[in-house]
Amino acid sequence: MKIRPLLLLSALLISALPAARAASSNLDPKALELLKSMSSTLSSAKAFTYKSRSIVEAPSRTGQFITLFSNAEVSVQRPNKISACLTGEAPNFCFLYDGKTAAAYAPGTKTYSESPAPSTIDAMLPALENETGIRFVTAPLLLSNPYAVLTKGLESAIVVGPAKVDGVACEHLAFRSPGVNWEIWIESGSTPLPRRMAVTFTDKPNFPRTLVEFSSWNLHPWLCQSCFVFKKPAGATEIPFRSVFKPKGR
Repeated sequence: MKIRPLLLLSALLISALPAARAASSNLDPKALELLKSMSSTLSSAKAFTYKSRSIVEAPSRTGQFITLFSNAEVSVQRPNKISACLTGEAPNFCFLYDGKTAAAYAPGTKTYSESPAPSTIDAMLPALENETGIRFVTAPLLLSNPYAVLTKGLESAIVVGPAKVDGVACEHLAFRSPGVNWEIWIESGSTPLPRRMAVTFTDKPNFPRTLVEFSSWNLHPWLCQSCFVFKKPAGATEIPFRSVFKPKGR
């Protein structure tokens, strides 16, 4: 009678082997190697700045998904400082984090949100997502170990092939994770940096898509410490954090 459970367990283990092998075969070691190299470049930088152009698909009040274009300038100083300013068609705002406080200011509506924050970027960004319900597709690149976050639950990884982004030679990679399909173009050569990301949220209606192109990377910037500190503008009104990031009249 004790043999039957053992036989059943053996059968279950054997039947699971093809699926496990298939999952492993979907992860191209070369794609993972290139992604890890890029992640190491970012994580080894004590500070960095970059500019980006983004295309975001967002639902309007009619239910139609509309396409919004925006630009951003981002400064990061590890382990606990971020400055980011977003302009364009998407909600315009500046975000500041100094290791103690996270704040966002929308100049168009003269509104702001301010909140005590965890003491590191690694803890603050997930907390911000939980608070606002908004996913920032570039957030993993700002963490201390981008590779660990980007490969969590990874289902497939492939090398699409060589490409150019704004004339810069890159390797185009594609990945799938639960709820998201994403691609990244990594600069070829001795300083592998992300030059483009394309993300499709497969767990959302209409599969909204975001495209980000990066430029003007600086891995050794001089950063003013006061640039990360929020100072309430005169006449600004405080509102809930999520409202700062919400489009108006769309």
